Amino acid sequence: MTSTPGVLIGVDVGCTTSAAGLVTPQGEVLASVQASTNLGCGTATQTILELVTDLALEAQARGLTLEAVGVGVPGLVDVDRGMLLTSAGEHVADLHRVPLAERITEKTGVPAFLDNDVNVLALGEWMFGFGKGAASCVVLAIGTSLGAGLILDGRLIRGKSGYAGELGHVTIAFDGPPCQCGSRGCLGLYVGGRFVAEEARRRAASEPSSLRGLAGGRLDAITAETVFAAAAAGDALAREIVDRACRALGAGLGAAINSMNPEVVIVTGGVVKSLVPLAAEVVRRTREYALPDSLNSTAIHFVPGDKRHTVRGGAALVQYERARRAGTAAR
Repeated sequence: MTSTPGVLIGVDVGCTTSAAGLVTPQGEVLASVQASTNLGCGTATQTILELVTDLALEAQARGLTLEAVGVGVPGLVDVDRGMLLTSAGEHVADLHRVPLAERITEKTGVPAFLDNDVNVLALGEWMFGFGKGAASCVVLAIGTSLGAGLILDGRLIRGKSGYAGELGHVTIAFDGPPCQCGSRGCLGLYVGGRFVAEEARRRAASEPSSLRGLAGGRLDAITAETVFAAAAAGDALAREIVDRACRALGAGLGAAINSMNPEVVIVTGGVVKSLVPLAAEVVRRTREYALPDSLNSTAIHFVPGDKRHTVRGGAALVQYERARRAGTAAR
């Protein structure tokens, strides 16, 4: 008697859009679905459960056995209880302290695992992506702000209270602008998409620039992508902001390389599509801050964010947590 092939569901919960995929244990995405995280007030849990249910039915229709579900959520997670504790902003506040893993298990009848979204992304890159085969892998995810996932000597580093990887809150300018974390001059304030856009709007209101025109005459329509496009076209103000972002990112990469000496660093996220043409410039800036021998032994990859790929992280989380809880992986 032959058994049906096993499959996993990976979910990537974003502040705006959530995606889920039917993923093989080898990281192949067989099918994927997306939806707005919050169609109304407090609907994030419902959205996630509906995405998972849709894919569970898809697995059944394909004659595949659903084995488990892995979910990445933006914020501080209690991994063992499978719930989001806190998050920045209010986009997924209705998920706070909801036993999401338990709810998914009730819905599907299979185990479910939850972790911070960048940790999950890092596991996906380590198992299936540019970090495959490496013992150590650091993933920097640049979207609204900047987060990091750290895998060292085959172990996902979460820290005592789950705060490991907050490289976006490493101070790179002592007299820099205040950050919502309470510090000043944090890395995320210089490279995060929200902050790049906010700085451009503020300055374009009073300084000569093509930014307003590129955004249809509306300052509030200026995005990080607008700023990078304007910089590429020669706008002096945009080029100044982008140059600052490249230098800040170089300093952040230098700090990561000097402190962790990883085999692989992967820079990914929504802003990275705009950063890819500047990759050589970022690496040049990194050389100003990183120890030469450590940098020379580190492979750096710039990978634009893609929801169709990030769902692989959920499958990687399932496999990592199964091994960890069975005592066959480093804790």
